Order: sequence, then C-alpha cells, then structure tokens
Amino acid sequence: MSRQVQTPTAAHVFTQRISATPGGARLARRLARHRLDGWGIPYGSELSDAAAQVVAELAANAATHGRVPGRSFELRLLVAGGVLRIEAADTRGEDVPPETVRLPPPDAESGRGLVLVAALAQAWGVAGRDVGKTVWAELALYADAEAEADAAVEASRPAWKREVAPSEAIRSATRRR
Repeated sequence: MSRQVQTPTAAHVFTQRISATPGGARLARRLARHRLDGWGIPYGSELSDAAAQVVAELAANAATHGRVPGRSFELRLLVAGGVLRIEAADTRGEDVPPETVRLPPPDAESGRGLVLVAALAQAWGVAGRDVGKTVWAELALYADAEAEADAAVEASRPAWKREVAPSEAIRSATRRR
C-alpha cells in the first residue's frame, strides 16, 4: 500500500445502525468509504479499497448470518494508534464464525468472505455482547509501519551489530497478515 493517508491527529469513531438486508450491507460499504475519505483515507487508495472489502464482507455476514427479523446490525469504524478497526455487531450470538478459516471447495457458492477478511486484515476476531456478537477486523493505516519499526530498532543498534535487511520481496512474502 502506498502512503496516501494523512496522519490522523486524534481518534476518529463512526457508528451507524443499518438494516440487516443486502441493501443495508451495500450501504455500510458506501458509508465506510465516505467516512474514511473524510478522515484522510482517500477513495481509490489501497487502504480505502481494502477497508471497503472488509466492511462489505462483515456487513454481508451480519445481514445474512446474524439477521434477526426486525433487528438491524451496527457498523463501527475506529481510527486510533495507526490502526483502522472495523466492527459489525449483530443480534445472533449463537451463530459464531469459526476461529480459523479455510477456503471452501472450488464449486462452493459461498464461504470465501472471512478468507478475504483474514487475508486483508492484520487481525480479526469475534467478541461477545449482551445480545449478539461483534465481528471485528483491524487494518494497519500504513503499509510500511512494520518496516519503519524495524528500521528504528535497527538504527538504534551499534553499527557493528546491525543486520543486513532482507529485500522487500522476501519481507512481504514472509509478513504475517
């Protein structure tokens, strides 16, 4: 991801209740992209696109698997500490996603949403609530935040103890998502 993100000066929070329908899931994605753009994460940036995909998957799951007739789901976005946290809370606590995700068979018509979330997010999980559950995912605001942290640690070492940094190709191939 390229550095197209402005440095946030304070935490940003957005919360919206949305109807648990396919149209509500589409609305969640649009609202998220609009809000992120207002926070300095521009439309079309890699982070905006990744966040939109994660919101789409979590919102679709909340509207499909977490739906209780007459109840909505809640979308929450939080930007703080170099992380974008995306949450989708629904009212069905008994239908919890698996702890680990696997690709479904090639002929399966569904089952790829959380695989995409796991691939795009630094971390994701499920938290219980009084009523229902919250499925969350976190994305790094800066693609090279890990590289910057490694460089800062390396620069603090005496020159004779410094290691040769691996190429970016090796780093990205071994980076945990």
